[in-house]
Amino acid sequence: MHARETRELNDHRRSGRAAWLVSILALLLATLALHQVRDALDKAHVALVLLLVVLGGSAAGGRVLGVVLALAGFVVFDLFFLPPFNTLVVADPLDWLVLVVFLATGVVAAQLLTRAQREADEARRRSEEVAALTAQAQTDAAHAAALREADQLKDALLATVSHDLRTPLTTIRGLAHDIVRDGDDRALAIEEEVERLNRLVTDLLDLSRLKAGGVPLALALNTADELMGATLQRVSGAATGRDIRASLDPNEPLLVGTFDLTHSVRILGNLLENALKYAPDNAPIDFTVVREGPMLAFRVADRGPGIADEERERIFTPFHRATSARPDVGSVGLGLAIARGLADAQGGSLQVTPRDGGGSVFTLHLPAADLIDTFETR
Repeated sequence: MHARETRELNDHRRSGRAAWLVSILALLLATLALHQVRDALDKAHVALVLLLVVLGGSAAGGRVLGVVLALAGFVVFDLFFLPPFNTLVVADPLDWLVLVVFLATGVVAAQLLTRAQREADEARRRSEEVAALTAQAQTDAAHAAALREADQLKDALLATVSHDLRTPLTTIRGLAHDIVRDGDDRALAIEEEVERLNRLVTDLLDLSRLKAGGVPLALALNTADELMGATLQRVSGAATGRDIRASLDPNEPLLVGTFDLTHSVRILGNLLENALKYAPDNAPIDFTVVREGPMLAFRVADRGPGIADEERERIFTPFHRATSARPDVGSVGLGLAIARGLADAQGGSLQVTPRDGGGSVFTLHLPAADLIDTFETR
């Protein structure tokens, strides 16, 4: 880039010197030609020829050259074409007016021509920039379209593979169950792994449906305590011996919202399961709900390792696991991505914030409903 700019600068300097030489030579030749037929020329003829030289020099070399040529033309006009010749003295006072008008016309013409050239160059430069930006935008659009198509193909492939895996997994699980009944305890490990793979397949299918906007929703009026109770029941096995402190808003114990109960239980269950995995065994987990304007805010607060600032959004992308996550929890990074997708599909949201004293607070917002709306609906 630097070499090209240097080359362009040198070319500009050479063209500038050439313009000066050619313009001065043109002024000399014009003066000689006019001098040969001086007696047959009118002052206007001389002025027009010299102005052409001034305009040509301005176009080729810029404003400074144009002004210099106008001044030189002024002197040439006075010396050789206004009596008495070969002297700067002017016999007719009106000739001074002719000279001044010539000089003013030459200078103004040089200024205007230079400005017009500059504006034309600027317009050409902007036109080239617009053309370059348009070409770049078209390229980016093509790349974006290709990426979208690749993403759609990936989702379709995931959905197809996940669906096809369900049948053999069901068969393997059934065979393992039969082997367990025959007394071979090794089949228990097979059952556990099959169940883990089955959950992964289910998550992949749900993720592909969420991206395609094909997740069925059963939005209905439900109470917050019903949702929290169903969630606690879902995680009861993993929560054995752990302290989950569930509480409703004391100022408004009957909280009602419009949401899909099954999907919402899955979201909050995922949050509680993560808290149970990452928080110390002796640390309590707070599970609360309050009303915040038009939304119900369900919060799961733990004392785990926390989430780094730069990862608070990335943990909601598929297959991303926080750097603070333990390697032995067996997660592939789909749970939070699905949870946020289910929250968004219901008109809600899911975020994570740091907790005072260490840990994380996951907040699920779901649309709230007023009691009067509940009674009218029912």
